Amino acid sequence: MTKNPFINALAATLYITLIASVMFYGMRRTGSADTIIIPIVMLSLFTLSAAIMGYIFLSQPLQFYLDGKKKDAVDLFLKTVAVFAGITILILILLFSEILS
Repeated sequence: MTKNPFINALAATLYITLIASVMFYGMRRTGSADTIIIPIVMLSLFTLSAAIMGYIFLSQPLQFYLDGKKKDAVDLFLKTVAVFAGITILILILLFSEILS
């Protein structure tokens, strides 16, 4: 995606927030339906999410790696994961401190 791990981690967080919001508010709107479409949509969304998150986390590090910049590739990937972990921990702290509830 970019060479900035903060932007990559923020993009991942925003994508997850968007998908979670659609799932949360979509279920409120449609209610519960016993149909084959629900598992199909969920598996499709899972596959799409894996592809998008793979792109966000791995596209630039893979490009670095293929260009022979192996150290830069590993550094960017690990920094992106670390920033994403930090964002996740911050959200969990806010959730358990009941600031977000």
